[in-house]
Amino acid sequence: MSRAPAPDYASGSLADVMPSVAAALGVPSVENSLGIEPCDRAVVILIDGLGAELLAGAAEIAPTLLSLKSRRLSTVFPSTTPAGLGSLGTGSTPGAHGLVGASFLLPETGKVLHPLSWTDDPNPIAVQPERTVFELAREHGLNVRAVSPSAYANSGLTRAVLRGADYRGADTPDARLNETALAVADRGSLAYVYWGELDKCGHVHGVASERWREELASVDAFVEQLLARLPKDCRVVLTADHGMVDVPVESRIDLDAVPVLWESVTHLAGEPRARHVYARAGAGAEVLEAWRETLGDRAWVMSRSEAERLFGDMDDMLVDRVGDVVAVARNGWSLVSDRTDSFVSALIGQHGGLSLQELAIPLLTR
Repeated sequence: MSRAPAPDYASGSLADVMPSVAAALGVPSVENSLGIEPCDRAVVILIDGLGAELLAGAAEIAPTLLSLKSRRLSTVFPSTTPAGLGSLGTGSTPGAHGLVGASFLLPETGKVLHPLSWTDDPNPIAVQPERTVFELAREHGLNVRAVSPSAYANSGLTRAVLRGADYRGADTPDARLNETALAVADRGSLAYVYWGELDKCGHVHGVASERWREELASVDAFVEQLLARLPKDCRVVLTADHGMVDVPVESRIDLDAVPVLWESVTHLAGEPRARHVYARAGAGAEVLEAWRETLGDRAWVMSRSEAERLFGDMDDMLVDRVGDVVAVARNGWSLVSDRTDSFVSALIGQHGGLSLQELAIPLLTR
């Protein structure tokens, strides 16, 4: 079987976006590796789920987005929101910030952490202690705000990756427009804007659906209105955390129906396109063999040491968060488990894997 591809961290990735914008605003100690033009104020927009391949195939419904200066970046592995937002906020890869999946085992607690439903326990700063780019920008004297749904204001993930930004809850497009315009009314400002509806639509209806195209048109209309509202000297940078693929029912591998896959397994985490498999002590090789033999060429099945390169430079203190076995679905397959995550396993649109559709993300600038 061929070796699993890895995100192209060296040529420009999601982890480079916020440091580059901050450097363009004059923040020291961060690198402008993406060449963002110097500015006095900037807005960074993250559209959850807007893969570059998906955007390229929707020119007729996203004219504003495609009128912007464009290049492609790679997201991180896994190509999923907690890992991506961790890299956007900290400017580091998942191997350094430690948010290594949609869910993953925290060895110090013995429990699986689900970052998207994370509240106070465990402590977000203990889980992700790296300083964020927002903290660095605020220390430099910038006015830093995050414009995102009110429900996420005090979440564990927000406190782990957006520390340093003044959080402004905005639950409608108009509220996001108003809050963003206010955030950069003065020079010396950095605003981060999150749009999550496209990802939700893709999960439920699929990225090939008309509903998804309608939601992308709403994104385009929002960006058009925002550009008209913002000062002309405000730098605007738009990107995404991952793309998405549709997985039909016949391409879903039911892990629960294969008992050998659960022998000596203590925890299963991740998501259907990228699974962390945790083995009882001393059984890692046995579990690896069972998963490889069962899944064959439908997934890349790797030991922890083989998978480390996918996460970027791996902190030795965080490596045990990665499964003893990492299984990444290939082509159009997914690895579903009702006993682990029945709701997520049933969704049409999936991400987390290593396909171009999941890894390639846009970088759009004005």
